[in-house]
Amino acid sequence: MSLRQFNKWTGLVVVGVLLIIALLTTWYTVDESEQAVVLTFGKAEDGITEPGLHFKMPWPIQEVEKMSKETFSLDFGFDDSGEETDKVTMITGDDMILQADLVVQWKITDPAAYLFASEKPEQVLFNATSSSLRGVIGSSEIDEALTSGKAEIENEVREGLVSLIDSYEIGVSIIDVRLQEVDLPNKEVRSAFTKVTDAREQKQSKVNEAEKYANQKREEALGEKDAIIQRAEGAKVERIQQATGGVASFNALLEEYQGNETITRERLVMETLEEVLPEANVYIMNDDGNTMKYLPLNQGTVQNVVPPNSTEDEESEES
Repeated sequence: MSLRQFNKWTGLVVVGVLLIIALLTTWYTVDESEQAVVLTFGKAEDGITEPGLHFKMPWPIQEVEKMSKETFSLDFGFDDSGEETDKVTMITGDDMILQADLVVQWKITDPAAYLFASEKPEQVLFNATSSSLRGVIGSSEIDEALTSGKAEIENEVREGLVSLIDSYEIGVSIIDVRLQEVDLPNKEVRSAFTKVTDAREQKQSKVNEAEKYANQKREEALGEKDAIIQRAEGAKVERIQQATGGVASFNALLEEYQGNETITRERLVMETLEEVLPEANVYIMNDDGNTMKYLPLNQGTVQNVVPPNSTEDEESEES
């Protein structure tokens, strides 16, 4: 075989290989669970390729990068196998040490940004999660983090993480943030905190009992006050009625007095004597000056004592 023929066959083989590569790299498929971005000389095209069969320029002019549409989980405080590792230790706003576990669910929403905006987008996401969680825990008190404040901490971490990821523009979106566990670092600290919690609960119980007693006494005092006010109102009405009746009686007596002064005056004197001396025998006599009236205190009759005649006394003395 001559050199010319050799070159000819070599050229045909190369062209054939190139044609085969071109045929194999001018089309691609995307599954429902995938998303793809086409790179032209390494530059990402706009938009996300929809699922199905698609065509492109042969390699190396264009190539395709495929990524999953599924939701990923970032376990903050656990390793990749799901086994618990060293938990993330943080300091609260009241200088207490806490350990926390967090799960962040995220997905790729901008493949081009995910590929080129950051060298390690997952590490950026991890660092942003750590920053958000530490910032929220650092401004919270230990009681809030261990009890009723978990939901609020979770919401604040989610808001802070979403804001950071949006500002980084690494092509991912936060779907959900779940605060799995917040606990104290060791048994000694847990025991001390439990004692403090029990003491606080006892204190609150005593405070509640004191408030209940104070409310009871307050209600009793208010009831007694209302009763006193009602009695005073009743006495007031009674006094007014008595005064009104006295005025009416006095006006009626005044009319009688103006009509007959003498009789009315004598009747008033007699009524007054009956009131002042209810047990005494009162005798009213018209004295003519000739006899002496003797009024026994314990008898209801009047005895008239007639004094002896002066002439008969002289005769008896002479004899």
